[in-house]
Amino acid sequence: MVLNGCSTAKIATAVREYEGVKRKQSIGEMVRAIRIDAPHVIASFGEDAAVIEHGDEVLLLAADGIWSRLMEADPYWAGYCSVLVNIHDIAAMGGRAIAMVDVFSISDESIRGNVLDGMHAASLQFGVPIVGGHLHPDTPYSVIDVAILGVAPRDAVIYSHTAGIGDVIIIAIDLNGRIHPSCALNWDSVTMKPAEMVRAQVHILEQLAREHLVTAGKDISNPGIIGTLGMLLEVSGKGALIDLDLIPKPDLKVHAMTFDQWIRCYPGMGFVLTARPEHAKEIARKFSRVGMTAEIVGVVDASRELRISYDGEDTSVFDFSKNGVMRLFSDNTICP
Repeated sequence: MVLNGCSTAKIATAVREYEGVKRKQSIGEMVRAIRIDAPHVIASFGEDAAVIEHGDEVLLLAADGIWSRLMEADPYWAGYCSVLVNIHDIAAMGGRAIAMVDVFSISDESIRGNVLDGMHAASLQFGVPIVGGHLHPDTPYSVIDVAILGVAPRDAVIYSHTAGIGDVIIIAIDLNGRIHPSCALNWDSVTMKPAEMVRAQVHILEQLAREHLVTAGKDISNPGIIGTLGMLLEVSGKGALIDLDLIPKPDLKVHAMTFDQWIRCYPGMGFVLTARPEHAKEIARKFSRVGMTAEIVGVVDASRELRISYDGEDTSVFDFSKNGVMRLFSDNTICP
């Protein structure tokens, strides 16, 4: 059994109470505090990257930081992930990453080299250069943050807020990997792959965008598979019922994993997408060609609630009319 005797209610609670989800809850308040209108900005908060007018193209601008606990557990992996998560953000928008800058705050000289080695390895593997940034060499903490610039055709951007009623929900993940030895909730499917493989995987999203095969998408980030889907549905003002048994997963026994661990993992290469049903097979074929598994797990509906089902029972995870993952609602209205 997928849930190994665990109920959907317990899975829903595990997702809601997961720190990777709860850490997103302050986003809505921050958005309402700092957002201003800018006519040249096509999309911003709630997306994986801001979309900025630039002639016939758009610029994609994003930034991400790494949990300090990962820095403490494995500085090399923290440096690698600081690059990886940003490349994912651009890929999820259907764009091509151009360059990155970093802000490195360091209190422990002994880990600095490992962080830089990890950043350099990922930058080289994905072919995206780090071109500048800022160094704080004397802080009481060690943190790495990276910002990234990408580009996409103006008419071929994948947004998070555009899922439509009746769209199928597709989870696409590279299952050929391992639980990272330094972090039980990181699925590493990238460090052991050749550069041409991981680059082909991120470039699939460009193809999907140019061929207009998907209606919305996000990269699977710290909130995990279900938490990331929740973020997409929240900004789209939609809901869904998904079947837990359909979520792509590795052999959990082989990797000594539980299902609730898997759905909270940050995957080395993973995306949540929505699409019209007639495009689902072609999307799955494209991912399969680059070693990724893509499966339909549910359908978008108008409920503004994300529910999970398994073996005849179903449970609500998020009610977006009350509180979502990012809490972008104010008086039951999505923050404009």
